[in-house]
Amino acid sequence: MKVLVTGGAGYIGSHTAKELVRDGHEVVVLDNFSTGHRWAVQWGELVEGDTGDTALVARTLRRCGIDAVMHFAASTYVGESMADPRKYFRNNVVNTLGLLDGMLAAGVTRMVFSSTAATYGIPEQLPMTEEHPQKPVNPYGESKLFIEKMLGWYAPAYGLTYAALRYFNAAGADPDRQLGEEHFPETHLIPLVIEAVLGRRGAIDIYGTDYPTPDGTAIRDYIHVIDLARAHVLALRQLEAGNSVLLNLGTGRGYSVREVIRAVQTVTGRTVPTSEAPRRLGDPAVLVAAAGRAAEVLGWQPKYSELGEIVRTAFDWHAAQGELQPMAKG
Repeated sequence: MKVLVTGGAGYIGSHTAKELVRDGHEVVVLDNFSTGHRWAVQWGELVEGDTGDTALVARTLRRCGIDAVMHFAASTYVGESMADPRKYFRNNVVNTLGLLDGMLAAGVTRMVFSSTAATYGIPEQLPMTEEHPQKPVNPYGESKLFIEKMLGWYAPAYGLTYAALRYFNAAGADPDRQLGEEHFPETHLIPLVIEAVLGRRGAIDIYGTDYPTPDGTAIRDYIHVIDLARAHVLALRQLEAGNSVLLNLGTGRGYSVREVIRAVQTVTGRTVPTSEAPRRLGDPAVLVAAAGRAAEVLGWQPKYSELGEIVRTAFDWHAAQGELQPMAKG
């Protein structure tokens, strides 16, 4: 298939573009580089622009003969969404409306959508199944849930077929060291800890040491970015068969903040400087996926998502920066 990857210069989008090409698909990347990186666009044609530019989207879809869209382009910082919700509803919801209008104008009716476990909000049961109530506690999660609802209404009205994939904590890097995780600012735990051991930042704040967990720190379900990318490729097959799906993408295994820090220390042989800080408002003690449905529907199993493997691939990529590719944004 020919696939338009929106946000294909970003972390998950770029890894997925590589996986699509590896699987025999053709890729066109659409990105405005507000957060993505030009060096990450290594597979397929690049079209620079916004998903909300309906005319550009429709022209690109027609010119390139696109069969399906993978939609990663979004604002993704939970804290920022609390301070500036209109940015999130504009970038995520309004721009997705523009993207969908462009798709319908060009007769493209297949979408794989990058959703999030943030649509669930505070866990009412663990592990969290796809039937868990969706009660977001921040504008980021709310914006993604609104898009899921839009897709649900568009499907019967316009013949749209879609896969909404709800990620837990994406982590790790391309084992070939061609791609990795680089955000401005960086907020994800594993790259923060790695940057600390590499001397690129100071001590790591551990937010909350009094959670009702075995070591008092919050537990999260980490999934390797390559496993995520592979799930997107498999989801395309469901769309080809005319099936819309809503799926969690996680491993069903959680690791605490202290376990992540210990894993980085084990992999690197270096000490991680830490300091303790109060809990952050709205941070649940535990977030872990029930991931069985993705295995059943897609035939998908995480391959790299053991914590040590995630940390090893991430560290190898971060340690190579300056040697393999530029660190500058853009």
